[in-house]
Amino acid sequence: MKHTLLALALACATLGLAPAVQAAPPQPALVAGFSPERLNAAIEEQMAQRQLAGGVMVVLRDGKPVVFKAYGQQDIENARPMKVDTIFRIASMTKAITTVAAMMLYEEGRFLLKDPVARYLPAFAHLQVALPGGGTEPTRRPLTIHDLLTHTAGMSYGPGPAKAAYEAAGMKDWYLVGHNESLADWTDRLAQLPLQGQPGEDFIYGYATDVLGRLVEVVSGMPLDRFIKERITDPLRMPDTSFWVPPEKAARLANVYGLEGGQLKLMETAARSDFVNGPRKLTSGGAGLVSTAGDYSRFLQMLLNRGELDGVRLLSPQTVALMTADHLGPKARGDADGFGLGFWVNVKRGGFRELGSEGAYGWGSAYFPQYTVDPKERLVILLMTQLRPAGNSTLALRVRNLTYQALIR
Repeated sequence: MKHTLLALALACATLGLAPAVQAAPPQPALVAGFSPERLNAAIEEQMAQRQLAGGVMVVLRDGKPVVFKAYGQQDIENARPMKVDTIFRIASMTKAITTVAAMMLYEEGRFLLKDPVARYLPAFAHLQVALPGGGTEPTRRPLTIHDLLTHTAGMSYGPGPAKAAYEAAGMKDWYLVGHNESLADWTDRLAQLPLQGQPGEDFIYGYATDVLGRLVEVVSGMPLDRFIKERITDPLRMPDTSFWVPPEKAARLANVYGLEGGQLKLMETAARSDFVNGPRKLTSGGAGLVSTAGDYSRFLQMLLNRGELDGVRLLSPQTVALMTADHLGPKARGDADGFGLGFWVNVKRGGFRELGSEGAYGWGSAYFPQYTVDPKERLVILLMTQLRPAGNSTLALRVRNLTYQALIR
């Protein structure tokens, strides 16, 4: 019991929240109506079977951590345990932060969602769309900011009728951190390629949020990393969320492990990471940030609070409501039956085809972390780990079911 209370007290301090426990209360998770035994057992089982090196699991209810626990190791080879302040590459979980940056500017009246992207990024003024049988045709309407926010911009991570052109331009996956060019130069190069589909017609997951990050730079007059630091991470007290890891924090960056042939293998260390030793030029708004469980939990709690945390308001409740509404209907792709501005959205019970509330929203990461924000249950669910490739592991999605079944009131 003492260890449980100490862990939760440390979690509260890390998250910057009021203490969730007093001198000698009952089991804190049970007080919050949460029974975490099966959740803990599932994560520990994966490590015992050597399908996972380690991770950090966070469950917040009513803004308080009922689970905030580090499991396993961040560096197996050197027997370094995972810690609650371990730093993780968060890949596509960057998209939510870039989306918030754009929506802050939207609230300031800097643009409308229906505005053409070319009004702010002229390189996108004369776009062509690749045709399945070869050749191109002009866009039927201008590419809009709303298209970028909903992944209906026709920008993939390579696949599609323009695959050969994307590959020739070195744009064949989401990983841009190692590129030795600026976001401005990269965006101008992307604008010369044909789109993989007509704007607004299909959900095509890809570089749209990276282009959105460049839009933030142009509209704000600030580099993306500076805007995110000054307007989002500093005000929310997220000191370990950034595009690169400074040398003094490199030891806290978790190794990346992957499952190949069912076996856990070392894929990347801090010493071999572009996040530590790379060019440090291209700020990828779609997949370029690192963060900690404590930092990212604060960001998610801000969204759950409809744009505010600890007296700091980034967005209005109306803007968060717009972001978490379904904008795509049957076009949506993801873990649920709808898509908003930056997240999948669970429109109706059963939309997950698993446990989950109406109105919940979230996304995940190529490195295997996943998050869910559930306004109905006043709940944040976050698993942070580094597993790529993930093989056939379903743990990142199962933790959501295991969290929901643990709600006992």
